[in-house]
Amino acid sequence: MTTVDPVLVEIVEGTLASVEMEVETAIARTARSPMIRDAHDFRAGIHDVRLRKLTGRSYSALVQPIVRDFPVAEMNPGDVFFHNDVYLSEGGIGHLPDLCVTVPVFHQGEVVAFVQAFGHHDDIGGAVPGSMPSHARSAFEEGLMVPPIKLWDRGVPNRAALTIMTRNSRMPDSLAGDLDAECSACLMGARRLGELFDRYGRAAVEACFDAIIGKTTETFRRELLAKIPEGVHVWEDYAEHDGVDEPRLHTQRITLTVDHSAERPLVIDFTGTSPQAKGPINHAGDYADGVFLKKWLAPILRNLADTPERMAELDVNEGVVPLIEMRFPEKGTLLTPIFPAPTNARTFVILRLLGVLAGVLAKATGGRMPADQETIRYTGVYGDDHEGRPYLMREVLGGGSGGRWYADGEDTIHVVPDSRNIPVEFAESRWPFRVERLGLARDSGGPGLYRGGLGYDKHIRMLRDASFMSIADRSILSCWGVNGGRAGRPFLVTVDGQEMEGLVDDFPVKEGEVVRIRTTGGGGWGSPYDRDPALVAADVRDGKVSPEGARDDYGVVLRGPAGEPEVDAEATAELRDRLRASRPAAFFDRGPGYPLLSGGRPHAEVDEL
Repeated sequence: MTTVDPVLVEIVEGTLASVEMEVETAIARTARSPMIRDAHDFRAGIHDVRLRKLTGRSYSALVQPIVRDFPVAEMNPGDVFFHNDVYLSEGGIGHLPDLCVTVPVFHQGEVVAFVQAFGHHDDIGGAVPGSMPSHARSAFEEGLMVPPIKLWDRGVPNRAALTIMTRNSRMPDSLAGDLDAECSACLMGARRLGELFDRYGRAAVEACFDAIIGKTTETFRRELLAKIPEGVHVWEDYAEHDGVDEPRLHTQRITLTVDHSAERPLVIDFTGTSPQAKGPINHAGDYADGVFLKKWLAPILRNLADTPERMAELDVNEGVVPLIEMRFPEKGTLLTPIFPAPTNARTFVILRLLGVLAGVLAKATGGRMPADQETIRYTGVYGDDHEGRPYLMREVLGGGSGGRWYADGEDTIHVVPDSRNIPVEFAESRWPFRVERLGLARDSGGPGLYRGGLGYDKHIRMLRDASFMSIADRSILSCWGVNGGRAGRPFLVTVDGQEMEGLVDDFPVKEGEVVRIRTTGGGGWGSPYDRDPALVAADVRDGKVSPEGARDDYGVVLRGPAGEPEVDAEATAELRDRLRASRPAAFFDRGPGYPLLSGGRPHAEVDEL
């Protein structure tokens, strides 16, 4: 066995993280579109020549489709490869607005690694501005599909390909600027990484790569997987609508088999997942042995760490892949769609799977997992500005994360790492509306011993006629509570008082009307009647819980002025005794929307899965 200098491993690991961050910083500083520059809905990643993801700071797409179509031996310095075709991405791209560039890294004339970036771009064509038609029935409605191509050849851009892409976009200048930023940043990252090989030599650096990945494998096996009891555990959750059919339960099911003596101790079986939807909530995940989904889902396992501090230290790189076996159902399901099934709202499935894995692990570990978390949603408006120029404002608004066994959930987090809402000052200076409120949605977090995080409450007053768009679920179903915790409140949008569905393409908004957006709150953990009444009073004082919520959800009776409420201990104890008797706690609480779509299927039946 080759001995690797541990100091050099630290140097290499730090360099990889630094290069990845430098690439992302360069993109953020030079991109043109608000979605990339301001909302930060993009990622960089570094992979070795064996296609293994080396960094754990953020997730990334895959290099597999590039080397499948372009032999490594025929690549040259200055080459940049591009793709966004969902079905030809080996599972690394989820919908067409995610554009991916890949640059090979060279050392002594040979490819030794890859630097990659992919991000959600403003518009790549299709039926509606933003390339996310919520009622699409086919991938051909969603925009321009580009299989892997060589976008730059030895440092020379392919102007014909760039012209085709920008011609198909409603925002050609933004698209061109973003692609230039991403290509240039990845080329810069490839030079930085090449310097690492030049300094220490290929053999030493690649040995460090093996050590970095091996450390992750061993750490996850020893510290995390060992805490999951052996056996078979099942859980399912649901998307609630697909944009085409009437709202109903679209099932995503995981059967988790744990065998610590096996080479791959975790088997994740998706059998029981619903047939592919007519609308765009499908995710093509059954490619390359599900390697993208393995790395996508593995961060949930970090919740099993001994402490939150230890959890934050754990990277998710290719080292998690050998520990997990994926078993997919036959072709034609939500996770195994058949081309040209639409996929632009695949977040309904891929993000729900994070919660399904958390749910099955909660069952396996007696609740030592967070309650259900917020899922991503896109809201926005589009039209013509005061100068008559077309614009698109699309925003990825976060929501509340679930309460945890040791703490409340986080407010207004964004599932996509490092992404954020668009700053009010920027939005008002660029687009014809005013943001009249941006704050926390009171009472949106699920009640619990540890409260779920709160969602956003945002009010936008239009200064010109426009159209409203939304790609969002959890507008009927709530984020579930666990271990006696209650569900959070669902997503809600009203336009001039009229309630919107979660999937909207072009609802007209008149000048002067207000769009009100409330994003989802996370589920609660543990019984709300066990929460310290003083903490409930503090939540009321901070505007996170209303006085009525304190009484009805937590059984806490408050006295005194609203700004300085005091707990009536005797009345609280009496009320809590009555509530405990009248509202028995369930291990999972799905909220009031579930029975509406379940056909009367009781919670207990699902809990027994």
